[in-house]
Amino acid sequence: MRRAVAVAAIVLAACATQPTAPVSQPAFSTADSPFDLGGRISARRGDAGVAGSFAWRHTPSHDAIELSTPLGQTLAKLEGNASGATVQLSDGRTETAPTWRALTERAFGVTIPVDGLASWIRARPRPGAAFQVDRDAAGRVSELRQDGWDIVYAYAEDSPAPFRVTASYPGADPIEVRVVIDRRG
Repeated sequence: MRRAVAVAAIVLAACATQPTAPVSQPAFSTADSPFDLGGRISARRGDAGVAGSFAWRHTPSHDAIELSTPLGQTLAKLEGNASGATVQLSDGRTETAPTWRALTERAFGVTIPVDGLASWIRARPRPGAAFQVDRDAAGRVSELRQDGWDIVYAYAEDSPAPFRVTASYPGADPIEVRVVIDRRG
C-alpha cells in the first residue's frame, strides 16, 4: 500500500508547478490529439527510487493511466476528465476529486498538474505557461524548460517523436523521472 502511494506520488510529482518568467518562443500547436502510449518509467526523489511500467490513453476529454510493477502488478489506476478525477490504488482504496490537482493533493499530499503531462510527453510545452526550448539539428525539441522542470528528449535518428523523456526538478529534494516509450498507438 505505502509503496503504491509512494510510486504514484513520485511519478506524478514530476509535474509540480513552479512559476517562470514569460519567454517569447516559436509557436507550438495547441491542438490536442488522442494518443495511446506504453513503456517503462523510473522515478527518483532524494534517496528513494522506484521503477515500473505504464499504459496511458489520452483523448482531449479523458485520460486513463495505469502504473504497474516491472512484473505487471497494478499499483494505481488514474482516470480523469473535465468533470473530475479518480485514482484506485492496489489496496482497493479509491479517491475522487473535482480536478486532477485536488485529487493528487488528497490522494498523495502533493498538488500536481497532471493535465500538463499530455503536452510534455509529446515534446511540447503545456499551454498557458511560460517556457524555453532548445532544438536539435533536425529542428526537434531537445530540451524544454517549464514550471521549474528541465525536460530532455531523446529521438531515434529518423523519428519526429521522442522515445525517451527525462524530467528533472532541482532543489533540496530533487526529483528525476525517466520515461521510455516502447509502444505508441
